[in-house]
Amino acid sequence: MSRTSRIPGFFRLSIEERLAKVREFADLSSDEVALLATGMGLSLDQADHMIENVMGTFPLPLGIAVNFLINGRDVLVPMAIEEPSVVAGASYAARLVREGGGFQTSSDEALMIGQIQVLDLTDPWVARFQVLREKSRILALANQQDPIIVGLGGGARDLEARVLSESPVGPMLILHILYDTRDAMGANTVNTAVEAVAPLVEEITGGRVNLRILSNLADRRLARAKCIVPASSLAQEGFSGTEVVRGIVEAWAFAATDPYRAATHNKGIMNGIDAVVVATGNDWRAVEAGAHAYAARGGRYTSLSHWSENSDGDLVGTLELPMAVGIVGGATRVHPLARLALKIMGVQSARDLAEIITAVGLAQNLAALRALATEGIQRGHMELHARNVAVSAGAKGDLIDKVVERLVKERVIRLDRAQEIIQELQGQL
Repeated sequence: MSRTSRIPGFFRLSIEERLAKVREFADLSSDEVALLATGMGLSLDQADHMIENVMGTFPLPLGIAVNFLINGRDVLVPMAIEEPSVVAGASYAARLVREGGGFQTSSDEALMIGQIQVLDLTDPWVARFQVLREKSRILALANQQDPIIVGLGGGARDLEARVLSESPVGPMLILHILYDTRDAMGANTVNTAVEAVAPLVEEITGGRVNLRILSNLADRRLARAKCIVPASSLAQEGFSGTEVVRGIVEAWAFAATDPYRAATHNKGIMNGIDAVVVATGNDWRAVEAGAHAYAARGGRYTSLSHWSENSDGDLVGTLELPMAVGIVGGATRVHPLARLALKIMGVQSARDLAEIITAVGLAQNLAALRALATEGIQRGHMELHARNVAVSAGAKGDLIDKVVERLVKERVIRLDRAQEIIQELQGQL
């Protein structure tokens, strides 16, 4: 039986029926299905070994985005997020992209940057020369710190040196150790390496080392996604496909030019990216920091994505950003649901995961821009938001749908109104 992520009406299925679909797609065991069904993926004992002062766990909804076709492979994407409409938006956009052949992706090697700050130098430029002259010696010492990752083909690859002539505390020399972390995110490995070589750097330069720490601007570890959406696929009530293509390109141009708009535009991209990063137990703060720093690399904060119209009148989108994620180590190894999320996606390497996440980010961007450029964001968002409001107001079971229907019809999505409707409906029972 062929595996496809194109599952029409997935959202209409019961939770049990969705689990059955995912089980069949990802060949999950009964224990793995039970893990998803109970939502008890992380035990207190496991949590107690992850952070300090544990007193419980904090579950989030875990949804599945469907319809993703990435480099010709069907992928179901687990997303952990509390915000309504994100999973639905990604699935809808992935269906549109599928009609244009799916996502194309690529990524760089897993090169992270470890920084070393050197101060109190007589001549920073002479110190720079000396450090580069001793590059092989420094890299060799860095590689002695983690023989396992070196044995897997990773390790320190290169050394760069920059002089910052002006700073609030005077000139300084900054070293960058470029470190291939293979399938790990790599923060601990890189931090160990830069701390280990710091005394040698002081010996070589005659200066004083202060900071020795990984940079989250992982611009040597970029991931990219591209899609083409036929204009005909974008047509909807009241809008031709050509009008939607033009509206999306115009909306992107706004974000490319104005940092106020770019912040919200990129937040929409990160809605999708963070949800997958969290579901796989990766460090979403690191990914967020790298993405926003990359968006401002030209000296002005701008859009992470690019949208245009090709010669056929179809919509073309690309997204490129740092993607420092791993599939070994940290919470990815400890958290049972994180391991299960990787299995559902069929991820074989950190680069596989980075590319899937980037495709989801591009899909999320498309979903938001299509809505903004046509009917507005609220129409699609309203019903999902109304469901949260209804539940918060105390609706349960069949009452939830009735309250949602009334809230959406009245276009008043407020907690107090939901409570009034519940009282009215319960009075009719």
